[in-house]
Amino acid sequence: MAISKDLYPSQEDLVYEEEILRNPFSLKLWWRYLISKSESPFKKRFVIYERALKALPGSYKLWHAYLRERLEIVRNLPVTHPQYDSLNNTFERGLVTMHKMPRVWVMYLQTLTTQRLVTRTRRTFDRALCALPVTQHERIWEPYLVFVGLDGVPIETSLRVYRRYLMYDPSHIEEFIEFLVKSERWQEAAERLAGVLNDDQFYSIKGKNKHKLWMELCEILVHHANEISGLNVDAIIRGGIRKFTDEVGMLWTSLADYYIRKNLLEKARDVYEEGMMKVVTVRDFSVIFDVYSRFEESTVAKKMEMMSSSDEEDEGEEEDEEEDVRLNFSLSVKELQRKILNGFWLNDDNDVDLRLARLEELMNRRPALANSVLLRQNPHNVEQWHRRVKIFEGDAAKQILTYTEAVRTVDPMKALGKPHTLWVAFAKLYEEHKDLVNTRVILDKAVQVNYKTVDHLASVWCEWAEMELRHKNFKGALELMRRATAVPTVEVRRRVAADGNEPVQMKLHRSLRLWSFYVDLEESLGTLESTRAVYEKILDLRIATPQIILNYAYLLEENKYFEDAFKVYERGVKIFKYPHVKDIWVTYLTKFVKRYGKAKLERARELFEHAVSMAPSEAVRTLYLQYAKLEEDYGLAKRAMKVYEEATKKVPEVQRLEMYEIYISRAAEIFGVPRTREIYEQAIESGLPHKDVKIMCIKFAELERSLGEIDRSRAVYKYASQYADPRSDPEFWNKWHEFEVQHGNEDTYREMLRIKRSVSASYSQTHFILPENMMQKDKIDVEEAKDELKKAGLPEDEMAALERQLMAPMSTTVTSKDGGRKVGFVSAGVIAQSGENAGKPVTVNGEDIELPDESDEDESDGEDNV
Repeated sequence: MAISKDLYPSQEDLVYEEEILRNPFSLKLWWRYLISKSESPFKKRFVIYERALKALPGSYKLWHAYLRERLEIVRNLPVTHPQYDSLNNTFERGLVTMHKMPRVWVMYLQTLTTQRLVTRTRRTFDRALCALPVTQHERIWEPYLVFVGLDGVPIETSLRVYRRYLMYDPSHIEEFIEFLVKSERWQEAAERLAGVLNDDQFYSIKGKNKHKLWMELCEILVHHANEISGLNVDAIIRGGIRKFTDEVGMLWTSLADYYIRKNLLEKARDVYEEGMMKVVTVRDFSVIFDVYSRFEESTVAKKMEMMSSSDEEDEGEEEDEEEDVRLNFSLSVKELQRKILNGFWLNDDNDVDLRLARLEELMNRRPALANSVLLRQNPHNVEQWHRRVKIFEGDAAKQILTYTEAVRTVDPMKALGKPHTLWVAFAKLYEEHKDLVNTRVILDKAVQVNYKTVDHLASVWCEWAEMELRHKNFKGALELMRRATAVPTVEVRRRVAADGNEPVQMKLHRSLRLWSFYVDLEESLGTLESTRAVYEKILDLRIATPQIILNYAYLLEENKYFEDAFKVYERGVKIFKYPHVKDIWVTYLTKFVKRYGKAKLERARELFEHAVSMAPSEAVRTLYLQYAKLEEDYGLAKRAMKVYEEATKKVPEVQRLEMYEIYISRAAEIFGVPRTREIYEQAIESGLPHKDVKIMCIKFAELERSLGEIDRSRAVYKYASQYADPRSDPEFWNKWHEFEVQHGNEDTYREMLRIKRSVSASYSQTHFILPENMMQKDKIDVEEAKDELKKAGLPEDEMAALERQLMAPMSTTVTSKDGGRKVGFVSAGVIAQSGENAGKPVTVNGEDIELPDESDEDESDGEDNV
C-alpha cells in the first residue's frame, strides 16, 4: 500500500527520529515528538501515535491522549460515519492493555451510548464490570443506569440491569421504584415498596420518611388495583390506618376506592361505614362522609343512565316478542332465561329507589354519626350524650338505648359536665311516658352511683322528691328526704373506712342543698314540730347559713314563738362572724325593738352595745342608727346624742361626714339649732379630711349667719380659707364674696381679698419645692440649681441673681462638725455656731430689707383674726 509523502518525517523531525531510533521505549521522547507536531494534521500525528503505542502498548498517557484526539474528530460527525467504526476498533485495541483503567472504559461506554448500539453497549458494560475491581464499579454503574433509562432500551433489559445494580448497592432501591413507576410496572413497584416499608433498617437517601413512602404505596395499590395481585391490600392499608393517625380519613377512603375499582361496591360501603364508626376526629369524619355521599350520588346517577338506555332497547325488542319465546329453539339458554324472567321482581335491575333511599338515609344519619365521633374523642362528655339523645327525638326506643349506653359509659370521676343529669333525664323520659315504676328504678340506681361531688348526689335526691310531688305522693317525698338525710351508722362507717375509698353517700347527710329542700318540704307538708326538728338537726350539724337562721326565726315568729325566735337569733350571732352575721344582727335588733319597745329597754341596750362592739367599722353605721332611733323613741334624748357622738368616732373616715350631718340634724330637731355649734366645732376639730372640713365650715358659717352672728360667721370663713385654693375651689370664695357683699363693709372686703392673695401665694409655693430641694443636695451646685429654675419656668431676675451670690458664703459658713453642709436645712439668715460663739446670732446678710409697717400690721391682724 502506497503511503502519502505527507506522512513521512520532515527535515525538522529527523532529530526526534534519531533519538527514537536510539531509544524507542522512552515515553518522554515520544511525548516531546507529539508536542512538536501539535500543529500538524491528525493523520501525521496518527502515525506517530500508532508507532509510539506499538513500542509502548501499556502507556496510559499515550492511550488517553490518543483516544481523546480521536473523540474530538468524531464529535461533530453523524453516528453512521465510518470514523466511529475506526474509533471503536481503537478503543478495543486499547482495552487489551488498558482493561484495568476505568477512565478508558467510561470513555468507550459513553461513545457507544451516543451511537445507540444497544446490544454492543450492554455487553461492553458487562465486560467493564467483569474487568474492573468491585471498588471501581460505581464509576461504571452511573453511566450504565443512564444508558438503560434511554427510550430505545427494552424495558426487560433495563429491569434486569436495575436488579443487578441493587445487588451491588441496595440503598438505591428508590430509584428502581421510580423507574418501575415510570415504566408502569405496578406489580413489582408495589412489591418493592412494600419490602422497603417492612425493612426497619431502611434509610432513604432521598429524604423520604415512612409516612410518605406509605402514601405512595397506597396510591399505587388503589389506583392500579386490577393490575396488582399477590398483596393483601386490605391489610396493608389497615396497617397504615393504625400507624399513621393523621391521615386516617384519606386511608379509609383509599381502601374503599380500592374495592370500588375491584367492582366490589357493597364491600366499599362496608369500608365507608366502618371508617365513619372508627375515626376520632371531625376532620377525618368529614373526609369520609363527603366521599361516601359522592359515591352514592354517582351510583344513583349511573344507574339512572343505564336504565334510560335499557328502556330504549326494550322498546325495540317488544315488537319482536309477540310470539311465544318458548317455541323459539334458536335462542341460547342465557337469552331464554333473560326473556322469560323479564319483569319478575326478583330479577328486576331497577333499584333506583333503593339507591335513593340509601342516599337519603345516609344524609339523615349525619348528625348521629358526627356525634359518635365526638363521643369517641371523649366518651365521658355529658353534653354530647345529651345532644345525641336530642338527635333521636321522637324515637323513644333509641333514646332509651342511648341513655342506657351513656350511664354505662360515663365515669363520674372523669366526666366533663354533670353526670347526674344523664340519670335525671333518663328518669324523666320514663316519666313522660307515664312509666313511674321504671322512673323510680332509674332514680334508685342513680342515688347509688359514686359521684365526684356531694352536690350531684343531692341533686338526684331532690329531683326524685320533686317527681313524687308532681304525682301527689307527698308522704313518699318526705320519706325520701328522711332516707337521704339519715346519718350513716357506725358499722357502715367502719366498713367504708376499711375499704379506704369513701363514697359521696357517706357525706350526703351534710349537704346543705338537701337539708334546705327537706326544710321546705316540712314547712309545706309537715307539722311545726317536725320542721323545728329539721332546723335543729341543721344547726347541730353546723351546716347552717345566715339565711337558714333567718328562715328558722321567721317560722317561729309566724307561730308566735317569739322568745324561741330570739334564741335562734342568739345562736346565729354566736355561730357566724362578720360580714355574714350583719343581716342577722339587723333583723334581730329590729324584731326585738318592734316586739318589746320600751318594755325591755335595758335588754335592748345591752344587745345594741354587744352588736356595735362586735361589728367592724365598715358595718357599724346601721347598728348605731338603729341604736339612736331606739333611744329617741323609747329612751333619753341625751343618750341618743351620746350614741350619735360615739358613732362619729367609730364609723370609717369616708362615712364620718355623713354621720356628723345626721348627728347635727337630729340635735337641731331635738335640742334646737344653737346646740349644734358644739357639734360643728367638734366635727371641724375631729380630724376630717380637708374637703370635709371645708364643707362643715361652710354649713357652720351659714348657721351663724342665720342666727345673726355675722362676726362668728366671718371667723369661720377665715378659718376655712386655708383649705380652699382660689384656683381650684372658686365656689368657696364666691360664697364668702356674697357674704361680705351682704353683711360686710369696705374693710372686711379688703381683708377677704388680702387673705385670698395670701392663700393663693401659699399654694403657689409648691412650685418652688423641687428646685429648692435640689439645691440642698450635696452634689448640686449653683449652676444646676439655675438650670432647674429655668426648667420650672421661672424667669431669671435680679433677686434670683442676688440669691445665687449669697449661696456661696452660706454654703461655706453653714457646716457641720465634720466640715460638711447640713443636708435638709434652709437658713433664714441666723444660725448657731459651735465652739466659742455657740448660741450667738451670726448675721449672714448684712443688708436688711425694710418692709412697710402697714403691710406688717395687716398680716398680723389677719393672722390674729384667723
